[in-house]
Amino acid sequence: MTWDDPIPPTIEWRDGAVRMIDQRLLPGRLAFVDARTVDELCAAIRTLAVRGAPALGVAGAMGMALAQVTGMDPVDAAARILATRPTAVNLAWGVTRGRDAADAVAEAEGLAADDVARNRRLGAFGAALVPEGGRVLTHCNAGALACAGYGTALGVIRAAAEAGRRPSVWVDETRPVLQGARLTAWELDRLGIPATLVADVMAGSLMAAGEVDCVVVGADRIAANGDVANKIGTYALAVLAHHHGIPFYVAAPVATVDPSCPTGADIPIERRSGEEVSSIAGHRIAPAGVAVENRAFDVTPAGLVTAIVTEDGVLRPTYSFGTGTTS
Repeated sequence: MTWDDPIPPTIEWRDGAVRMIDQRLLPGRLAFVDARTVDELCAAIRTLAVRGAPALGVAGAMGMALAQVTGMDPVDAAARILATRPTAVNLAWGVTRGRDAADAVAEAEGLAADDVARNRRLGAFGAALVPEGGRVLTHCNAGALACAGYGTALGVIRAAAEAGRRPSVWVDETRPVLQGARLTAWELDRLGIPATLVADVMAGSLMAAGEVDCVVVGADRIAANGDVANKIGTYALAVLAHHHGIPFYVAAPVATVDPSCPTGADIPIERRSGEEVSSIAGHRIAPAGVAVENRAFDVTPAGLVTAIVTEDGVLRPTYSFGTGTTS
């Protein structure tokens, strides 16, 4: 696949290994990490060297490719990979695709290329939703770094910029791991799209002042009824957007839809280490021993979602993904 993008491939198969941008080091340094075993890949997923639902789908397939080329038992490999992150349905989808393929390497490479193509189609559909000169608020990171390339939510913004719509972006920091400050701001800077970093708690103030024209976020799993699981804090943004009459868009590939989850209540929510909240960059900011609850995701009810943008088009309520139809 020819690569013509200011952001290198997030994840690719190279010389018998899974090569990934090490997102733990951004924005300070652009470096790569190679996983040559399933356990090394699992560690990369668990520690967020690679993250984002579409990228995890590709990682799942590449993990099964590693199992195939190293002779590891595929059942054991699949179980280890699936245990790393429970919320993003794409991970299980990728594992299944890789496990069922006669040539898992070719399957994984095909999924990576297909992900970029699908994201470009998704972006083209979503670009028209961004007003001319639109001020877009986005949460967490749903750009090229969250995919094999191009991006979902940031793909919409990129496509709008490429179409001459001149968007600017409010980037919220996305506590506790700061994917907005570290990753989204880095991507937008590389793309030359105007962006302003804000604290998460500023979103309501920006909306009340009339300084947000739309909200665009990604998704880690979409239930059959259209409920959306995404990075913690997304639900609060949807409530604020609804209160202020601001469109709230979700951009995600069809693979993120999980028809086996009837509603958002059926989506498993990952709990992560309390140290992510009680410390920043290794520096403790809370008293030792304080109790910490660290939910990595929340669920936004379908009724708060203005539209879901996929590579197949823009879908609006009422959603019924379980039957493969929308209305």
